[in-house]
Formats: sequence, structure tokens, C-alpha cells
Amino acid sequence: MKRVVRVLIFLLLGMALVGCGKHEYRQGVKQLEKGKYEEAVSHFEKAVEKEANVGDSYRGIGIARWELEDYEGSGDAFLKALENGSEETGTIYNFLGACMMKLDRPSEAASYYEQGILQEGCSEEMLREMRFNMIAAYEAQGDYESAKAKLAEYVAAWPDDAQAVKEAEFLETR
Repeated sequence: MKRVVRVLIFLLLGMALVGCGKHEYRQGVKQLEKGKYEEAVSHFEKAVEKEANVGDSYRGIGIARWELEDYEGSGDAFLKALENGSEETGTIYNFLGACMMKLDRPSEAASYYEQGILQEGCSEEMLREMRFNMIAAYEAQGDYESAKAKLAEYVAAWPDDAQAVKEAEFLETR
């Protein structure tokens, strides 16, 4: 009987610890929603330490660090999110691409945008944003031929985009 009680106590403590990790994750989400990014990072990191919602906690860290303009930390967190089971989405790859652009690594950015475009379930708006961002990444690399080709595809899909038309005029001078 004592053994059964010990096992039950052990199980309850284990469940309480897991619950605490989920609590930290939920608190991180709340802080993120309130715009308290440093606090959000702290809660998400505690959730990771307690191995609760690890992938999603890293995704939260990535978003919070992005808002704090810590692009290196944000990119690292998004990669860890993917490594730890967070769903591969166009949004994560778009963030990764944007981080790489901020860090002046346009080749990596273009690769992430390409991966994002291939993800299922992307909204039309997200696809449009990633396709346009990819053009900017090729331009930043000095690869104007690829930028022109991607821009032609973009304008064919969204001919009403005045910014893209202006961009096409600019690329014609290259």
C-alpha cells in the first residue's frame, strides 16, 4: 500500500510539473499578446526547460525576439521550433527569410522564402508577401536576372500591384 501511495505521489508531482510547463507556455502567449516581449521570452524559455510545448515555445520566442529586433535570436528560435516539432508553415519560413534579410544574408533569405512558398495552407496574402520578399532577396544578392524572372511571375499573378510595376521599371535599368 505504501508503495502505491508513493507511486501516486510521484505521478501527481510529475503531472504538476508538466502542468507548470504548460502554464509557462500560456503565460508566454499572454505576455506576447500584451506586447511584453521580454516577459514572454522568459516564460517561453521556462516552458522549454520544463519540456512543455517545446516547439511552440521556441516559435513564441522567435516572435518575441523579432519584436525586440533581435533578428539573430529570432532566427535561431524559429529553427529550434522546427527542430522540435513545431508545424512547418509559410509564416515561420517568412519570418526566417525576414530575419536573414535583416542580417544581410539574402541568399539564405531567398531559400527560406522558397521553402515557405512550398508549404501547404498558406494564405494568398502570405504567398504574395513571400514572393515579393524573394524578389528583394535576389536583388540584394545582385542576382537581377533571377529577380526579373520572379518579378515577371509575380506581376502575372498580381497585375494590380503598383509597387511591383514600379519595381519592374527599376529592374529594367539593371
